[in-house]
Amino acid sequence: MKTLYLSATIVGTLVPWIFFGGFLAAHGISLPLFVAEVFATKPASGIAVDLLICCVVFWIWSWRDAKETNVRGWWLTVPAVWLVGLSLALPLYLWLREDAREGERGLPPT
Repeated sequence: MKTLYLSATIVGTLVPWIFFGGFLAAHGISLPLFVAEVFATKPASGIAVDLLICCVVFWIWSWRDAKETNVRGWWLTVPAVWLVGLSLALPLYLWLREDAREGERGLPPT
């Protein structure tokens, strides 16, 4: 599973940044314009709000889960969401969680 999560982390970073890169190339770093475009239509707004809610729920769950399962590096999910999105943060956390589980079972890291 660690390999799957790591692969998803890489894909979840690169694919969104293909789109972000196009925006940055065309407009530079313009947070107001970026937010305006994210919320430009009602369907886009619905998707954006849905993802924001998912991010908050993910942070609450993963913070608690990290404490219970001794996941180191949980805090990396916070900048991961803001710099890329849930497509990076979720598989990253699951990879970190698998790493912690392997440590509990005494397995060598993969």
